Amino acid sequence: MPKSPTVDGQPSGDSRRRSLGALLRRVHLGGPVSRAGLAEWLGVNRSTVLALTSELVAAGLVREGFPELTGRAGRPSLVVRPASDRVYVLAFDIAVDRLVAARVGLGGEIQDRREAHRARAGVDLETVVGVLADLGRQLHRSAAEGAVCVGVGASYCGMIRPGDGMVRFGPDLGWVDQAFGAELERRLDLGLPVLVGNEAHLGALAEHQRGVGVGVRNLVYLHGDVGVGGGIIVGGELLGGDGGYGSEVGHMLVNPYDGRPCGCGSRGCLEAEVGERALLDAAGRPADLIGRDAVREVVEAAGRGEPAARDALRTVGDWLGIGVANVINLFNPGMVVFGGVLREVYRGAAPHVQRRIAANVLPVSRTRAQLRVCALGDDATLVGAAELGFARLLADPLGVRAG
Repeated sequence: MPKSPTVDGQPSGDSRRRSLGALLRRVHLGGPVSRAGLAEWLGVNRSTVLALTSELVAAGLVREGFPELTGRAGRPSLVVRPASDRVYVLAFDIAVDRLVAARVGLGGEIQDRREAHRARAGVDLETVVGVLADLGRQLHRSAAEGAVCVGVGASYCGMIRPGDGMVRFGPDLGWVDQAFGAELERRLDLGLPVLVGNEAHLGALAEHQRGVGVGVRNLVYLHGDVGVGGGIIVGGELLGGDGGYGSEVGHMLVNPYDGRPCGCGSRGCLEAEVGERALLDAAGRPADLIGRDAVREVVEAAGRGEPAARDALRTVGDWLGIGVANVINLFNPGMVVFGGVLREVYRGAAPHVQRRIAANVLPVSRTRAQLRVCALGDDATLVGAAELGFARLLADPLGVRAG
């Protein structure tokens, strides 16, 4: 990290706020670290780190203590840890068929969680907000005495307008211009804004910051639920697009002539060819069989040698490979990460995906792109929502904590 401007060796003004935020972010994402390690990482002297950590300790955001015995001579440097039990956010994950709420401590630890079923019943804003607000209040009340909630973040399976949490389009259940963020903020009544992001965007950020993509500057994350969402990290930053609706990889056209109908109104989109219904139909499963468990059962059946399930994975894997080939050629990522139910689909269809990539990706890009399943499992989007909730604190630790 580059050095900050200083006055008498200490950062001042906006620079000091940025330095406090950078230090807290390092502890939040990287875990316990010595003062000496922080000084080296920030590019400042130890007295500056002492001043910064003292402010964060006084604000109740971090703790300092001696490390375990190392056997080295000399006085050990104090270790700085996030005050996970004193500072937390509420995080929500709204998928097509489930609602998840969690209390997440500073440092990223999921301290408690609640989950509820969501019926696939069309536009259900009032029901969703009511259930989430109830779960959120339960988590807030059960926090340790003296603990402070500093933010609220939510992941939603649709296109989200940046700034106000409006769901512009949620194709799977027909949400159009639903004021989700504002309604959840009103019902929670915590005096905190509810920050909302697209599930795949947040999954990409979570895997980049805490998962399999740590240290990877250019990454494509594909999230499978009923459909397919995408999040793209370019140069360490999320690719949002002109209006914040970028990276809709699931609506990349892959089969324009005889493709399956898509919830967006088009035909032959990637998610129409590789999503939940495409796999279940190809495997000959009945129309009323839906959900993650049904998808996983097909993958397991293919592993046992069931012909219909194996053929379904071959077909879906080929279309998935076409989509992945396109994004590798377009973005030259260092890694493609499969999340949600695409973890299982990719594991079962990996040879077919890799065969298509070998045939259709430019060699110079193909040799660099690693294919991985997400490390955070079903919690990737929830973890991303929590990071959204922490964003204000990490940008201005003392200002937000004082508020």
